[in-house]
Amino acid sequence: MDGQLRYGRILLKLSGEALQGSAAYGIDFSTLEAIAGQVAAVAARGVQVGMVIGGGNIWRGEPAATQGMERATADYMGMLATVMNGLALQSAMERIGLHTRVQSAVTMTEVAEPYIRRRAIRHFEKGRVVIFAAGTGNPYFTTDTAASLRALEIGAEVLLMAKNRVDGVYDADPNRDPTAKKFDHLTYMEALERQLKVMDSTALSLCMDNKLPIIVFDLTGDGNLLRIVEGDRMVGTLVS
Repeated sequence: MDGQLRYGRILLKLSGEALQGSAAYGIDFSTLEAIAGQVAAVAARGVQVGMVIGGGNIWRGEPAATQGMERATADYMGMLATVMNGLALQSAMERIGLHTRVQSAVTMTEVAEPYIRRRAIRHFEKGRVVIFAAGTGNPYFTTDTAASLRALEIGAEVLLMAKNRVDGVYDADPNRDPTAKKFDHLTYMEALERQLKVMDSTALSLCMDNKLPIIVFDLTGDGNLLRIVEGDRMVGTLVS
């Protein structure tokens, strides 16, 4: 690592729980500001940043479906939760001077732009961060799949999977098993065959088919995002 940029355009995937921080529910604003600060540090280096965010801190579709709600309806509600998170993140980033646009896969023009690939790329060229909300716009697909899809569509060089206080991929839950082993590198097939919690299998297969590298890392580590784009191989787990 010599301070040179390894990646010029990235897609950062955040779970909804990443915004929850230590709060019991919803959004922790100190966590929101910390994330905005890390993104700003990367953008200041000239990196083009796209983001996909989940909605699990507000609503999760699959558990609601198990309680009898129609799955499609439950998933659409989850998409709306991701838009709420996207708007909160946009507000935090614009407060520190970072020009940001939210694009939604579900049309709601009063609060967000519709997702248009060419417009998103134009935003990147103008130095804006783009938050892709509402997943793929389709039920039964996770925001992991949306992240893989958007990363490929915008020509991102890497998909960064931000975790909350987990610094990579392990063979067991490191918060429960002190003997859990961290992987520095995995192949796509190893991650699929061992059912490691990188992302859902649909998203991982999409990355594998298109040779899109994935880095799983802990976003709560100060400066980790900048270290990755500068080529620090010691941060997180690379899946390629």
